[in-house]
Amino acid sequence: MELHAPVPNFTLHDDTDQPRSLEEFRGKPVVLFFYPKADTPGCTLEACGFRDTFGKLGEAGVVVLGISRDTPKAQAKFRAKYELPYTLLADTEAKVCTLFGVLKEKNMYGKKVMGIERSTFLIGPDGALARVWEKVRPEGHAEEVLAAVRQG
Repeated sequence: MELHAPVPNFTLHDDTDQPRSLEEFRGKPVVLFFYPKADTPGCTLEACGFRDTFGKLGEAGVVVLGISRDTPKAQAKFRAKYELPYTLLADTEAKVCTLFGVLKEKNMYGKKVMGIERSTFLIGPDGALARVWEKVRPEGHAEEVLAAVRQG
């Protein structure tokens, strides 16, 4: 996906098992963060970072959406456990992960597997891709995204 190019619409089920489309958020900037697995240490750190900056992101008019390959039920548990104030989307078939190119070969205990590379995409109010963060380090990432949003 190229910078400044329109981001294709997609629909996934959220943590309440309702279908949600990117198109719903047109007119607002959207932070789309992909994480490997709900309720794992790095993903929890990242998700809680977005939770803790959610008010400031909201003041800037930003919509926050988290995406992983977990089921809607697992996303709901994760959201409730950490009181996450934003929507989590379930990409169980990895269609959106594939669209954004975040599925990468990883080495898990000496075995090669395909998994989500922690990545964040900022989509402008016009629906175009404004910024990309790849190989994200969870600690402090939400503040980095907030700073970028404030810069415009």
